[in-house]
Amino acid sequence: MKKLSNYGYKPLFFFPSLPNKISQPLQFSSPIRYRKPLFTHTLFPIDHFFITYGKVQLCAYTSPATHQLLDKMPQRRIQDFKNGKGHEIFELVNMVKEKPDILSVSQVHGLKLKVGMLAYLPTVTTLLIIYSKTKNFSSSLTLFAEIINKDVVTWNAIMTACVKNNFFGFAVKFFAEMVNEGKQFDSATLVIVISALSKMRDLRKGLVVHCLSMKMGMLSESILGNALIDFYAKCSNLSSSECVFLEIECKDVVSWNSVISGCLYNGHPEKSLLYFKHVGNLEKGADSVSLSCAIAASACLDEFGCGQAIHGWGIKLGYEDRCHLSVENSLISLYSQSGDIAAGEYVFNRMEYRDIVTWNSMISGFILNGNVSDAFDYLHEMQYTRTIEPDAVTLISIIPLVAEFLLLREGKAIHAFTIRREMGAELSMMNALMDMYFNCERVKDAEQLFLNMPKKDLVSWNIILSGYSQNDQCREAQSLLKKFHTGNSECSLSTLLGILPACDSPNSIQFGKLIHSWEVKLGFVNNIILVNSLMYMYIRCGDLVSSFKLLEEIAYTADVDSWSTVISGCTQNGHFWEALNAFKLMRLKSNIIHDTITLVNIIPACGNLELTCEGKSIHALTLKTSAGQDIRVQNALITMYGKLSDVESARSVFKLCFHRNLCSWNCMISTLAQNKNSKEAIEFFRLLEIEPDEITMATILSACRQLGIIRHGKQIHAHLIRSGFHKNAFVSAALVDMYSSCGRLDIARQVFQSSAERSIAAWNSMISAYGFHSNGEKAIGIFHEMIDSGLTPSKVTFINLLTACSHTGLVDQGFWYYNHMLDEYGVQCSTEHHVCVVDMLGRSGRLHEAYNFINELPSPPDPGIWGALLSACNYHGDVQLGKEVASILFSLEPENVGYHLALSNIYVATGSWKEAGELRDIVHIKGLKKSAAYSFIDVGST
Repeated sequence: MKKLSNYGYKPLFFFPSLPNKISQPLQFSSPIRYRKPLFTHTLFPIDHFFITYGKVQLCAYTSPATHQLLDKMPQRRIQDFKNGKGHEIFELVNMVKEKPDILSVSQVHGLKLKVGMLAYLPTVTTLLIIYSKTKNFSSSLTLFAEIINKDVVTWNAIMTACVKNNFFGFAVKFFAEMVNEGKQFDSATLVIVISALSKMRDLRKGLVVHCLSMKMGMLSESILGNALIDFYAKCSNLSSSECVFLEIECKDVVSWNSVISGCLYNGHPEKSLLYFKHVGNLEKGADSVSLSCAIAASACLDEFGCGQAIHGWGIKLGYEDRCHLSVENSLISLYSQSGDIAAGEYVFNRMEYRDIVTWNSMISGFILNGNVSDAFDYLHEMQYTRTIEPDAVTLISIIPLVAEFLLLREGKAIHAFTIRREMGAELSMMNALMDMYFNCERVKDAEQLFLNMPKKDLVSWNIILSGYSQNDQCREAQSLLKKFHTGNSECSLSTLLGILPACDSPNSIQFGKLIHSWEVKLGFVNNIILVNSLMYMYIRCGDLVSSFKLLEEIAYTADVDSWSTVISGCTQNGHFWEALNAFKLMRLKSNIIHDTITLVNIIPACGNLELTCEGKSIHALTLKTSAGQDIRVQNALITMYGKLSDVESARSVFKLCFHRNLCSWNCMISTLAQNKNSKEAIEFFRLLEIEPDEITMATILSACRQLGIIRHGKQIHAHLIRSGFHKNAFVSAALVDMYSSCGRLDIARQVFQSSAERSIAAWNSMISAYGFHSNGEKAIGIFHEMIDSGLTPSKVTFINLLTACSHTGLVDQGFWYYNHMLDEYGVQCSTEHHVCVVDMLGRSGRLHEAYNFINELPSPPDPGIWGALLSACNYHGDVQLGKEVASILFSLEPENVGYHLALSNIYVATGSWKEAGELRDIVHIKGLKKSAAYSFIDVGST
């Protein structure tokens, strides 16, 4: 370096660090242009390179002759640009500026370099801006670094490039460098910096720039004031934004637009409309920005009449052509939110030019109004335009729709589209996809997506915790929460609400209490939504005392949702008396009025307890309010009357339903099937006005099973195959039941074996089928196959298994499964299981053993258990034991005619005609009647 400087060489540029290997100084015999990417923008001939590597350095030197040339270049450049060639290059630059692409910019750059125009500051500044427009920000930075004498326009250009390319921090750093070097700046500089800080939401630095602008006396310029209005609004400091607005002496339309949009952004649409009214008094009046903001404010306030008035004013002012997309986009959103999607579609169809916001507004409008098919049609049409492709906003709006309607195939297609378009970096997109997979019960797919996410936020954790809880992956949810808690200090209300459903049994009560403690520690103790969720959690875990204690603690702040939570929790978890008591307590509160949700949950409690009087009282209560016309309440009433065996009342409620949905038909068909009106159930199915679903088909198959008519069952099976419902696990289980009851065990076995997904219901049906056909060994074999598949047996599983053992005389095996239900399989014994054991012992003639079994039960036996023993006494003709059991039953259920007739039959079978006659006289005196039995045949059945 010293040798070169001794001969008059001067350094032209210097690069402090390069990743080259150590080498000797390079000498070149003639001037060259070094054209590696790092030096693409070099403006002058380079005579020598010198490289040293104590600190890796590279310095380019030019000869004295070259520097003499540089001193004369300003005059020469000006002269050169006056010729025709320079004029042509200027025109070429303007053309590239309008439609920039990296190839054209590089060619123009090379041409300018060749003719020496890059030393002309306006030209190099223009080139810098064009590079930034092509998103080649690195070239803009390199070009800026090579400019020797930078003026304020150059600095503004590079800061604008930073903002345009979303490098907001770089823009602020450039401004700080500019100030530190003592460079002059103007109001445009401050506007650019304020714009960058607005994007960064950096209020502190913005205040510094505001003070600087005041110190420099630049606030008199409206463009800077407008930028400050927008900045404070974006930083959620609306009061400061309005203060700046008021201080501007000469307000233009941009000033008004800034404060109108600022109010809207900060959730004050009413203020937006108040400011908008003043815009009408301006000389120029409102522009497209004012109108679009005012329309959006009207939509936020549900002031759709006001929005229509603004629409009319916009037409009068001429803002309905293709030049004002923002107005038309706002109108589409307005009409969509008002429910007038046809008007939104009319605006859309009239538009000559549409951008991505237009399509997104229209698709969101269809989703908002429940037009699912139209939303997908417009999404497909949007893709066919080719000029516009779905962006993140489009997909994020459509994914929840896919999740709601369980459209897994469409959801996977959207996921594939995001991969092809490299949208995986969009965190909100990945969160939406993960939520979709959980809703479609694809837990493994959602889990894989979560694990592969490069970055996770609190929403991501909340979604996976909630997804595990909703898909019965309670252990996974609990272990994941522990992992989350160790690595994250922050926690939101959604985190707690998402994990609470994972506490769904008495085994998880301790974990639920830990969540409760965590909630108190985090300060959510007064949050009514979380308290409601905690009460529901305690009920699910069987701790009703803690739940009602929480309700008592919030007695003064509890709303109807709190009471409905307790009532629904009790009803859904089998605590029907507690649900009724809670409803009575709620009725005593003068400030609490029941709503639809309350009634929908209390009505089933009456049905399950078979409380006819209370059920009809609540029915009368519904008729006094508008809730009586709610279809959900009417459907609950139909189901209740079905459980009360009051088919006529159920039919009356059904006839009064003016807006029947599929659930209404399903409830009525189920009521008829449950009450042995199977033929009428089939007739209702034929009259069905709506396309049936899986529940309808499973219910009607139950009716066919009762009738034992395989012809109807086969017809429905064919319909299931055509509609694709046969793949449903519960429908498959109903088919197994139907074919088994109709005597076709072979077809039942085929249906079971061909099932793609076997639910616990399907396994239970197959166990029941083998037991019904007296094949207990195979029933036991199927039970063990189910255990090996990883499924946990249910209460119904053991009822079917014990029944199969009873029908085939497998008493010892049956006793073993009964004794190991709880410790081996985690199933608590219930009355139904006790009945099965008594029936099993009774059928095998072990009557006294059955009698002792009943007396040794830990709780007082239900009448059904004694009834099973009485039937066994009747079967084996044991008069003595039969009389003893019958006397117990007469005291428990004196009005049950079946017990009287069973004892009478025992007397007749043993020749005790006198006792039989006396018993029948008692039945006649009491007025007890038994329903007449009947048989029927199906003519033409196969």
